[in-house]
Amino acid sequence: MCKAIDWHCLPFSISQHDQVFNCFGRQFCLHFETFLLGTSPVYMAFLRFMGTEDEAREYSYSLEVGGNGRKLTWQGVPRSIQDSHQKVRDSQDGLIIHRNLALFFSGGERQELKLKVSGRIWKEQ
Repeated sequence: MCKAIDWHCLPFSISQHDQVFNCFGRQFCLHFETFLLGTSPVYMAFLRFMGTEDEAREYSYSLEVGGNGRKLTWQGVPRSIQDSHQKVRDSQDGLIIHRNLALFFSGGERQELKLKVSGRIWKEQ
């Protein structure tokens, strides 16, 4: 296992953000995006690998978000950076959090978003 990922969610008005991690001598890009899924505002986080699809299959990752005694976990294989973020988003291949659930996780009066996404990256044997 390489590294824990800690990342704080952005306000819904910010449409996307990327953060690069070095792990196992390779680079991974955590992509976070807000968009409408139908008519529902959602947050989506997924990991892309800076390399080919075959190389990406050598790794796995998990992302977790939670609050108020609950948690939501996503586990998958990172997508190659050769796949655009739009392609990954459209396939819904990542952690998707509906705004109402995100606000519930944030606690309080469901007015302010206070989410922390954490995760792990590991190499498959």
